[in-house]
Amino acid sequence: MSDFSIRLARPEDAEGFHRVEEDAAALLREEPSLAGIPVPPSTSAEDYRRTIAAGQCLAAAVGDEVVGFAAAGRIGRELHLHELSVARAHQRKHIGSTLLRALKIDAANSGLRAITLNTYRDIPWNGPFYARHGFVEVENFEGRPHLAQSLEDAVALGMPRDRRCAMICFLD
Repeated sequence: MSDFSIRLARPEDAEGFHRVEEDAAALLREEPSLAGIPVPPSTSAEDYRRTIAAGQCLAAAVGDEVVGFAAAGRIGRELHLHELSVARAHQRKHIGSTLLRALKIDAANSGLRAITLNTYRDIPWNGPFYARHGFVEVENFEGRPHLAQSLEDAVALGMPRDRRCAMICFLD
């Protein structure tokens, strides 16, 4: 029996999304291979409110407390995962995996064809995590300019191009 639940995010979850992202970002700041590489600022609660309003975000909660989330938005017939974060005190409890599975089910039930994202290809809880869940690296950005733009945005923030990648999971 799990001690968390997954649900569609509500506007009042925006502060929790921001708080969880801030907490989880500490792992990137502590990652030795990223020493000297800036970690982008967390998304504001106001920006999360706008993303949540689009209706594709999920929250993981323990009681009334948001402990994880998947913030995503539609781009054509695909869903782009902007952020998947779990508070450090609640990691390694399958919350991230459960959020990702629920997001795939919700996207498929909404008639979407795939989920896309941008991430570090070599950080264990980034690229390898998504690969274990059916995501593959995107080699050709044709028809998906948002992925190329997201990669360029990350590079502009100081993230190394050679360590970043776009990934996609096709929904059956």
